Amino acid sequence: MLRLPRAVAQFATAISAASFAFMSATPALAQDTKIDAADTAWMITSTALVLMMTIPGLALFYAGMVRKKNVLATMAQSLIAVALISILWAVYGYSLVFVGDGAWLGSLDRILLSGMTMDGVNSAAKTIPEALFTLYQMTFAVITVALVAGSVADRMRFSSYVLFSIGWFTLVYIPLAHWVWGGGFLAQAGVLDFAGGLVVHLSAGTAGLVAAVVMGRRRGYGSENLSPYDLSLAVIGTGLLWVGWFGFNGGSALQANSRAVMAIFSTHLAACAGALTWTAIEWITRRKPSVLGMISGAVAGLGTITPASGFVEPWHGIVIGVIAGAVCYWACTSLKHRFNYDDTLDVFGIHGIGGLLGTLMTGIFATAAIGGTAGLIEGNPKLLLTQVYGVAVVFVWTGGMTFVLLKVVDMLAGLRVPHEHEVEGLDITQHGEALQ
Repeated sequence: MLRLPRAVAQFATAISAASFAFMSATPALAQDTKIDAADTAWMITSTALVLMMTIPGLALFYAGMVRKKNVLATMAQSLIAVALISILWAVYGYSLVFVGDGAWLGSLDRILLSGMTMDGVNSAAKTIPEALFTLYQMTFAVITVALVAGSVADRMRFSSYVLFSIGWFTLVYIPLAHWVWGGGFLAQAGVLDFAGGLVVHLSAGTAGLVAAVVMGRRRGYGSENLSPYDLSLAVIGTGLLWVGWFGFNGGSALQANSRAVMAIFSTHLAACAGALTWTAIEWITRRKPSVLGMISGAVAGLGTITPASGFVEPWHGIVIGVIAGAVCYWACTSLKHRFNYDDTLDVFGIHGIGGLLGTLMTGIFATAAIGGTAGLIEGNPKLLLTQVYGVAVVFVWTGGMTFVLLKVVDMLAGLRVPHEHEVEGLDITQHGEALQ
Protein backbone atom coordinates (compact mmCIF):
# COMPACT_ATOMS: atom_id res chain seq x y z
CA MET A 1 0.00 0.00 0.00
CA LEU A 2 1.28 3.47 -0.88
CA ARG A 3 1.87 5.54 2.27
CA LEU A 4 1.97 9.31 2.23
CA PRO A 5 4.48 11.12 4.44
CA ARG A 6 2.88 12.18 7.70
CA ALA A 7 3.23 15.92 6.96
CA VAL A 8 1.63 15.50 3.52
CA ALA A 9 -1.23 13.49 5.00
CA GLN A 10 -1.86 16.14 7.65
CA PHE A 11 -1.79 18.89 5.02
CA ALA A 12 -4.26 16.99 2.82
CA THR A 13 -6.56 16.48 5.81
CA ALA A 14 -6.45 20.18 6.65
CA ILE A 15 -7.21 21.17 3.06
CA SER A 16 -10.14 18.74 2.92
CA ALA A 17 -11.56 20.10 6.15
CA ALA A 18 -11.22 23.68 4.96
CA SER A 19 -12.84 22.85 1.62
CA PHE A 20 -15.73 21.14 3.34
CA ALA A 21 -16.22 24.14 5.63
CA PHE A 22 -16.22 26.51 2.63
CA MET A 23 -18.61 24.41 0.61
CA SER A 24 -20.93 24.05 3.58
CA ALA A 25 -20.91 27.71 4.61
CA THR A 26 -24.43 29.06 4.63
CA PRO A 27 -24.54 32.51 6.19
CA ALA A 28 -27.98 34.18 6.03
CA LEU A 29 -29.47 30.86 4.95
CA ALA A 30 -32.04 28.88 6.87
CA GLN A 31 -31.53 25.11 7.15
CA ASP A 32 -34.10 24.18 9.77
CA THR A 33 -37.31 24.67 7.78
CA LYS A 34 -39.18 21.80 6.17
CA ILE A 35 -39.54 21.94 2.39
CA ASP A 36 -43.20 21.95 1.34
CA ALA A 37 -44.14 19.80 -1.66
CA ALA A 38 -47.03 22.01 -2.79
CA ASP A 39 -44.94 25.18 -2.63
CA THR A 40 -42.14 23.45 -4.50
CA ALA A 41 -44.46 22.26 -7.26
CA TRP A 42 -45.97 25.72 -7.66
CA MET A 43 -42.56 27.40 -7.81
CA ILE A 44 -41.28 24.91 -10.40
CA THR A 45 -44.32 25.83 -12.51
CA SER A 46 -43.77 29.55 -11.92
CA THR A 47 -40.13 29.26 -12.91
CA ALA A 48 -41.10 27.63 -16.20
CA LEU A 49 -43.73 30.32 -16.82
CA VAL A 50 -41.29 33.18 -16.26
CA LEU A 51 -38.63 31.61 -18.48
CA MET A 52 -41.32 31.25 -21.14
CA MET A 53 -41.81 35.01 -20.95
CA THR A 54 -38.37 35.60 -22.48
CA ILE A 55 -38.20 32.64 -24.84
CA PRO A 56 -40.45 32.47 -26.73
CA GLY A 57 -42.66 35.27 -25.29
CA LEU A 58 -40.52 38.40 -25.47
CA ALA A 59 -38.61 37.10 -28.50
CA LEU A 60 -41.84 36.84 -30.50
CA PHE A 61 -43.31 40.05 -29.07
CA TYR A 62 -40.29 42.11 -30.08
CA ALA A 63 -39.60 40.31 -33.37
CA GLY A 64 -43.13 40.89 -34.59
CA MET A 65 -42.75 44.66 -34.22
CA VAL A 66 -39.51 45.22 -36.14
CA ARG A 67 -38.92 45.14 -39.88
CA LYS A 68 -38.39 41.85 -41.69
CA LYS A 69 -34.67 42.42 -42.13
CA ASN A 70 -34.16 42.61 -38.34
CA VAL A 71 -36.42 39.82 -37.05
CA LEU A 72 -33.70 37.23 -36.41
CA ALA A 73 -31.33 39.79 -34.89
CA THR A 74 -34.04 40.87 -32.47
CA MET A 75 -34.77 37.29 -31.47
CA ALA A 76 -31.05 36.66 -31.04
CA GLN A 77 -30.88 39.35 -28.37
CA SER A 78 -33.50 37.55 -26.25
CA LEU A 79 -31.80 34.20 -26.79
CA ILE A 80 -28.34 35.43 -25.84
CA ALA A 81 -29.74 37.13 -22.74
CA VAL A 82 -31.11 33.80 -21.51
CA ALA A 83 -27.84 31.97 -22.02
CA LEU A 84 -25.49 34.69 -20.83
CA ILE A 85 -27.34 36.01 -17.78
CA SER A 86 -28.22 32.52 -16.57
CA ILE A 87 -24.53 31.64 -16.35
CA LEU A 88 -23.57 34.94 -14.71
CA TRP A 89 -26.40 34.54 -12.21
CA ALA A 90 -25.10 31.13 -11.18
CA VAL A 91 -21.49 32.31 -11.02
CA TYR A 92 -21.94 35.42 -8.88
CA GLY A 93 -25.31 37.11 -9.35
CA TYR A 94 -27.37 35.04 -6.92
CA SER A 95 -24.75 35.26 -4.20
CA LEU A 96 -24.39 39.04 -4.43
CA VAL A 97 -28.16 39.56 -4.38
CA PHE A 98 -29.58 37.02 -1.93
CA VAL A 99 -26.75 35.78 0.28
CA GLY A 100 -25.79 38.12 3.09
CA ASP A 101 -27.61 41.17 4.39
CA GLY A 102 -25.36 44.10 3.57
CA ALA A 103 -26.96 47.44 2.87
CA TRP A 104 -25.34 47.65 -0.57
CA LEU A 105 -24.51 44.10 -1.69
CA GLY A 106 -24.70 40.54 -0.51
CA SER A 107 -21.66 38.30 -0.27
CA LEU A 108 -19.69 35.84 -2.39
CA ASP A 109 -20.39 32.89 -0.11
CA ARG A 110 -22.43 31.26 -2.86
CA ILE A 111 -20.05 32.03 -5.73
CA LEU A 112 -20.43 29.30 -8.36
CA LEU A 113 -23.27 28.09 -6.10
CA SER A 114 -20.70 26.65 -3.69
CA GLY A 115 -22.15 25.04 -0.59
CA MET A 116 -25.64 24.71 -2.05
CA THR A 117 -27.21 21.46 -0.87
CA MET A 118 -30.19 19.55 -2.17
CA ASP A 119 -32.38 20.25 0.87
CA GLY A 120 -31.04 23.65 1.94
CA VAL A 121 -33.23 26.75 1.75
CA ASN A 122 -32.74 30.49 1.57
CA SER A 123 -34.16 32.57 4.40
CA ALA A 124 -36.25 34.48 1.85
CA ALA A 125 -38.08 31.30 0.78
CA LYS A 126 -38.11 28.81 3.61
CA THR A 127 -40.41 26.16 2.14
CA ILE A 128 -38.74 25.50 -1.21
CA PRO A 129 -35.22 24.24 -2.06
CA GLU A 130 -32.61 26.96 -2.33
CA ALA A 131 -31.73 25.71 -5.81
CA LEU A 132 -35.31 26.34 -6.94
CA PHE A 133 -35.36 29.82 -5.40
CA THR A 134 -32.08 30.54 -7.22
CA LEU A 135 -33.48 29.32 -10.53
CA TYR A 136 -36.71 31.29 -10.14
CA GLN A 137 -34.88 34.53 -9.43
CA MET A 138 -32.57 33.81 -12.37
CA THR A 139 -35.50 34.11 -14.76
CA PHE A 140 -36.18 37.65 -13.51
CA ALA A 141 -32.61 38.72 -14.20
CA VAL A 142 -32.81 37.21 -17.68
CA ILE A 143 -35.96 39.02 -18.80
CA THR A 144 -34.89 42.35 -17.33
CA VAL A 145 -31.72 42.43 -19.43
CA ALA A 146 -33.64 41.22 -22.49
CA LEU A 147 -36.23 43.98 -22.12
CA VAL A 148 -33.65 46.73 -22.60
CA ALA A 149 -32.89 45.52 -26.13
CA GLY A 150 -36.28 46.71 -27.36
CA SER A 151 -35.22 50.35 -27.16
CA VAL A 152 -32.22 49.90 -29.46
CA ALA A 153 -33.64 47.36 -31.89
CA ASP A 154 -32.63 47.80 -35.56
CA ARG A 155 -29.30 49.52 -34.87
CA MET A 156 -27.12 48.05 -32.10
CA ARG A 157 -24.17 45.74 -32.79
CA PHE A 158 -24.69 42.25 -31.43
CA SER A 159 -21.21 42.20 -29.88
CA SER A 160 -21.89 45.51 -28.17
CA TYR A 161 -25.20 44.23 -26.83
CA VAL A 162 -23.38 41.26 -25.28
CA LEU A 163 -20.79 43.51 -23.62
CA PHE A 164 -23.46 45.93 -22.44
CA SER A 165 -25.57 43.11 -21.02
CA ILE A 166 -22.68 41.79 -18.93
CA GLY A 167 -21.93 45.24 -17.53
CA TRP A 168 -25.56 46.21 -16.99
CA PHE A 169 -26.41 42.97 -15.20
CA THR A 170 -23.40 43.39 -12.92
CA LEU A 171 -23.56 47.10 -12.17
CA VAL A 172 -27.28 47.81 -12.37
CA TYR A 173 -29.45 44.74 -11.94
CA ILE A 174 -27.50 43.07 -9.13
CA PRO A 175 -27.36 46.16 -6.88
CA LEU A 176 -31.02 47.04 -7.48
CA ALA A 177 -32.22 43.50 -6.80
CA HIS A 178 -30.25 43.39 -3.56
CA TRP A 179 -31.39 46.83 -2.44
CA VAL A 180 -35.06 45.97 -2.96
CA TRP A 181 -35.35 42.18 -2.53
CA GLY A 182 -32.14 41.08 -0.85
CA GLY A 183 -32.41 43.09 2.35
CA GLY A 184 -30.55 46.17 1.12
CA PHE A 185 -31.10 49.77 2.11
CA LEU A 186 -34.30 50.27 0.08
CA ALA A 187 -35.88 47.23 1.69
CA GLN A 188 -34.76 48.51 5.08
CA ALA A 189 -36.40 51.85 4.29
CA GLY A 190 -39.71 50.06 3.63
CA VAL A 191 -39.86 50.29 -0.18
CA LEU A 192 -42.34 47.75 -1.56
CA ASP A 193 -41.93 45.98 -4.90
CA PHE A 194 -43.73 42.67 -4.99
CA ALA A 195 -42.54 41.36 -8.34
CA GLY A 196 -40.39 43.91 -10.14
CA GLY A 197 -41.90 47.34 -10.75
CA LEU A 198 -38.62 48.91 -9.70
CA VAL A 199 -36.11 46.11 -10.17
CA VAL A 200 -37.41 44.98 -13.57
CA HIS A 201 -39.66 47.49 -15.31
CA LEU A 202 -38.46 50.91 -14.17
CA SER A 203 -34.83 49.84 -14.46
CA ALA A 204 -35.25 48.37 -17.95
CA GLY A 205 -37.35 51.32 -19.10
CA THR A 206 -34.89 53.88 -17.79
CA ALA A 207 -31.97 52.04 -19.38
CA GLY A 208 -33.90 51.85 -22.63
CA LEU A 209 -34.58 55.59 -22.63
CA VAL A 210 -30.92 56.44 -21.99
CA ALA A 211 -29.77 53.96 -24.65
CA ALA A 212 -32.21 55.33 -27.21
CA VAL A 213 -31.00 58.88 -26.64
CA VAL A 214 -27.29 57.98 -26.62
CA MET A 215 -27.52 55.87 -29.79
CA GLY A 216 -29.75 58.26 -31.68
CA ARG A 217 -32.69 57.62 -33.92
CA ARG A 218 -32.90 54.90 -36.57
CA ARG A 219 -32.07 55.73 -40.16
CA GLY A 220 -35.25 56.96 -41.79
CA TYR A 221 -37.04 57.67 -38.49
CA GLY A 222 -39.85 60.07 -39.29
CA SER A 223 -39.41 59.80 -43.06
CA GLU A 224 -39.52 56.09 -43.95
CA ASN A 225 -42.05 53.36 -43.32
CA LEU A 226 -40.86 51.55 -40.18
CA SER A 227 -44.02 49.48 -39.77
CA PRO A 228 -43.89 46.09 -38.01
CA TYR A 229 -43.13 43.06 -40.16
CA ASP A 230 -45.66 40.64 -38.65
CA LEU A 231 -47.93 41.71 -35.81
CA SER A 232 -49.31 38.19 -35.55
CA LEU A 233 -45.98 37.19 -33.98
CA ALA A 234 -46.32 40.04 -31.51
CA VAL A 235 -49.86 38.93 -30.60
CA ILE A 236 -48.64 35.39 -29.91
CA GLY A 237 -45.79 36.85 -27.87
CA THR A 238 -48.27 38.94 -25.89
CA GLY A 239 -50.29 35.84 -25.08
CA LEU A 240 -47.21 34.03 -23.82
CA LEU A 241 -46.19 37.05 -21.76
CA TRP A 242 -49.70 37.37 -20.32
CA VAL A 243 -49.86 33.75 -19.18
CA GLY A 244 -46.24 33.82 -18.06
CA TRP A 245 -47.01 36.82 -15.89
CA PHE A 246 -49.08 34.56 -13.65
CA GLY A 247 -45.81 32.92 -12.64
CA PHE A 248 -44.04 36.28 -12.57
CA ASN A 249 -46.45 37.86 -10.10
CA GLY A 250 -48.14 34.84 -8.55
CA GLY A 251 -44.84 33.08 -8.07
CA SER A 252 -43.44 36.07 -6.20
CA ALA A 253 -45.52 34.98 -3.22
CA LEU A 254 -42.97 32.11 -3.07
CA GLN A 255 -45.71 29.80 -1.80
CA ALA A 256 -48.84 28.13 -3.14
CA ASN A 257 -51.17 30.25 -1.04
CA SER A 258 -54.03 32.74 -1.17
CA ARG A 259 -51.71 35.68 -1.70
CA ALA A 260 -50.45 34.09 -4.91
CA VAL A 261 -54.04 33.73 -6.10
CA MET A 262 -54.84 37.37 -5.31
CA ALA A 263 -51.71 38.46 -7.19
CA ILE A 264 -52.71 36.44 -10.25
CA PHE A 265 -56.29 37.74 -10.15
CA SER A 266 -55.27 41.40 -9.95
CA THR A 267 -52.68 40.80 -12.68
CA HIS A 268 -55.20 39.41 -15.12
CA LEU A 269 -57.73 42.17 -14.45
CA ALA A 270 -55.09 44.86 -14.88
CA ALA A 271 -54.07 43.42 -18.26
CA CYS A 272 -57.69 43.38 -19.40
CA ALA A 273 -58.32 46.94 -18.20
CA GLY A 274 -55.13 48.19 -19.82
CA ALA A 275 -56.00 46.63 -23.17
CA LEU A 276 -59.55 47.99 -23.10
CA THR A 277 -58.44 51.49 -22.12
CA TRP A 278 -55.77 51.77 -24.84
CA THR A 279 -58.27 50.39 -27.37
CA ALA A 280 -60.94 52.89 -26.32
CA ILE A 281 -58.58 55.84 -26.61
CA GLU A 282 -57.51 54.82 -30.13
CA TRP A 283 -61.09 54.16 -31.15
CA ILE A 284 -62.10 57.64 -30.04
CA THR A 285 -59.09 59.56 -31.35
CA ARG A 286 -58.22 57.59 -34.49
CA ARG A 287 -61.55 55.97 -35.32
CA LYS A 288 -59.89 52.56 -35.55
CA PRO A 289 -58.68 50.34 -32.69
CA SER A 290 -55.33 48.86 -33.69
CA VAL A 291 -54.07 45.39 -32.79
CA LEU A 292 -50.76 46.99 -31.79
CA GLY A 293 -52.66 49.21 -29.39
CA MET A 294 -54.52 46.29 -27.83
CA ILE A 295 -51.37 44.33 -27.07
CA SER A 296 -49.53 47.46 -25.91
CA GLY A 297 -52.32 48.24 -23.47
CA ALA A 298 -52.30 44.69 -22.13
CA VAL A 299 -48.54 44.74 -21.51
CA ALA A 300 -48.84 48.19 -19.94
CA GLY A 301 -51.43 46.84 -17.51
CA LEU A 302 -49.27 43.82 -16.72
CA GLY A 303 -46.15 45.86 -16.07
CA THR A 304 -47.95 48.44 -13.96
CA ILE A 305 -49.69 45.96 -11.66
CA THR A 306 -46.46 44.04 -11.06
CA PRO A 307 -45.12 45.90 -7.99
CA ALA A 308 -48.58 46.14 -6.44
CA SER A 309 -49.97 42.69 -7.26
CA GLY A 310 -49.21 41.10 -3.90
CA PHE A 311 -50.37 44.10 -1.88
CA VAL A 312 -53.74 45.04 -3.40
CA GLU A 313 -57.23 43.65 -3.89
CA PRO A 314 -58.29 42.34 -7.32
CA TRP A 315 -60.55 45.31 -8.04
CA HIS A 316 -57.57 47.58 -7.55
CA GLY A 317 -56.09 45.79 -10.54
CA ILE A 318 -58.88 47.20 -12.71
CA VAL A 319 -58.22 50.75 -11.54
CA ILE A 320 -54.47 50.38 -11.97
CA GLY A 321 -54.96 48.86 -15.43
CA VAL A 322 -57.13 51.78 -16.57
CA ILE A 323 -54.53 54.27 -15.33
CA ALA A 324 -51.77 52.26 -17.01
CA GLY A 325 -53.56 52.12 -20.35
CA ALA A 326 -54.18 55.86 -20.41
CA VAL A 327 -50.83 57.11 -19.12
CA CYS A 328 -48.68 54.66 -21.08
CA TYR A 329 -50.61 55.56 -24.25
CA TRP A 330 -49.75 59.20 -23.61
CA ALA A 331 -46.11 58.32 -22.97
CA CYS A 332 -45.80 56.30 -26.19
CA THR A 333 -47.40 59.01 -28.32
CA SER A 334 -47.40 62.58 -26.99
CA LEU A 335 -44.37 62.35 -24.69
CA LYS A 336 -42.29 60.42 -27.22
CA HIS A 337 -43.10 62.83 -30.03
CA ARG A 338 -42.60 65.87 -27.83
CA PHE A 339 -38.98 64.94 -27.07
CA ASN A 340 -38.40 63.14 -30.38
CA TYR A 341 -36.45 60.17 -29.03
CA ASP A 342 -36.54 56.84 -30.87
CA ASP A 343 -37.40 54.20 -28.27
CA THR A 344 -37.98 51.55 -30.94
CA LEU A 345 -40.39 49.25 -29.11
CA ASP A 346 -41.51 51.69 -26.40
CA VAL A 347 -39.65 50.08 -23.52
CA PHE A 348 -39.65 53.35 -21.58
CA GLY A 349 -43.20 54.31 -22.50
CA ILE A 350 -44.65 50.97 -21.40
CA HIS A 351 -42.25 49.36 -18.93
CA GLY A 352 -40.54 52.43 -17.53
CA ILE A 353 -43.68 54.51 -17.07
CA GLY A 354 -45.63 51.41 -16.04
CA GLY A 355 -43.08 50.47 -13.39
CA LEU A 356 -43.08 54.02 -12.04
CA LEU A 357 -46.88 54.21 -11.94
CA GLY A 358 -47.24 50.79 -10.36
CA THR A 359 -44.74 51.58 -7.64
CA LEU A 360 -46.61 54.75 -6.75
CA MET A 361 -49.97 52.97 -6.96
CA THR A 362 -48.62 50.46 -4.45
CA GLY A 363 -48.13 53.34 -2.03
CA ILE A 364 -51.73 54.38 -2.57
CA PHE A 365 -53.66 51.10 -2.74
CA ALA A 366 -51.62 48.73 -0.54
CA THR A 367 -53.97 46.79 1.71
CA ALA A 368 -52.81 45.58 5.12
CA ALA A 369 -55.10 42.54 5.00
CA ILE A 370 -53.28 41.23 1.91
CA GLY A 371 -49.67 42.36 2.10
CA GLY A 372 -49.36 43.37 5.72
CA THR A 373 -48.76 47.05 4.90
CA ALA A 374 -51.34 49.81 4.61
CA GLY A 375 -51.14 52.46 1.90
CA LEU A 376 -52.45 55.99 1.52
CA ILE A 377 -56.09 54.96 1.22
CA GLU A 378 -55.88 53.07 4.50
CA GLY A 379 -54.37 56.07 6.28
CA ASN A 380 -50.63 55.59 5.75
CA PRO A 381 -49.30 58.44 3.53
CA LYS A 382 -45.74 57.63 4.60
CA LEU A 383 -45.71 54.58 2.33
CA LEU A 384 -46.34 56.72 -0.75
CA LEU A 385 -43.40 58.95 0.16
CA THR A 386 -41.25 55.85 0.64
CA GLN A 387 -42.24 54.61 -2.80
CA VAL A 388 -41.30 57.97 -4.33
CA TYR A 389 -37.89 57.60 -2.69
CA GLY A 390 -37.50 54.14 -4.22
CA VAL A 391 -38.40 55.44 -7.68
CA ALA A 392 -35.88 58.28 -7.42
CA VAL A 393 -33.03 55.99 -6.36
CA VAL A 394 -33.68 53.46 -9.12
CA PHE A 395 -34.08 56.11 -11.80
CA VAL A 396 -30.90 57.98 -10.89
CA TRP A 397 -28.72 54.88 -10.40
CA THR A 398 -29.95 53.12 -13.52
CA GLY A 399 -29.78 56.20 -15.71
CA GLY A 400 -26.30 57.15 -14.58
CA MET A 401 -24.77 53.70 -14.77
CA THR A 402 -26.40 52.95 -18.13
CA PHE A 403 -24.96 56.14 -19.62
CA VAL A 404 -21.46 55.29 -18.39
CA LEU A 405 -21.69 51.69 -19.63
CA LEU A 406 -22.84 52.77 -23.07
CA LYS A 407 -19.94 55.17 -23.42
CA VAL A 408 -17.45 52.51 -22.32
CA VAL A 409 -18.88 49.92 -24.72
CA ASP A 410 -18.86 52.48 -27.53
CA MET A 411 -15.14 53.07 -26.95
CA LEU A 412 -14.41 49.33 -26.84
CA ALA A 413 -16.51 48.01 -29.69
CA GLY A 414 -18.71 50.73 -31.15
CA LEU A 415 -22.41 50.76 -30.23
CA ARG A 416 -24.02 51.19 -33.60
CA VAL A 417 -23.75 49.22 -36.81
CA PRO A 418 -22.47 51.11 -39.90
CA HIS A 419 -25.01 52.97 -42.00
CA GLU A 420 -24.90 50.43 -44.84
CA HIS A 421 -25.47 47.55 -42.40
CA GLU A 422 -28.49 49.28 -40.93
CA VAL A 423 -29.92 49.75 -44.41
CA GLU A 424 -29.24 46.14 -45.40
CA GLY A 425 -30.52 44.76 -42.12
CA LEU A 426 -29.01 43.27 -38.98
CA ASP A 427 -30.07 39.71 -39.77
CA ILE A 428 -27.66 39.33 -42.65
CA THR A 429 -24.92 41.73 -41.50
CA GLN A 430 -24.73 40.62 -37.85
CA HIS A 431 -25.67 36.93 -38.16
CA GLY A 432 -25.28 35.96 -41.80
CA GLU A 433 -28.89 34.80 -42.00
CA ALA A 434 -32.15 36.21 -43.28
CA LEU A 435 -35.82 35.36 -43.62
CA GLN A 436 -36.82 34.35 -47.14
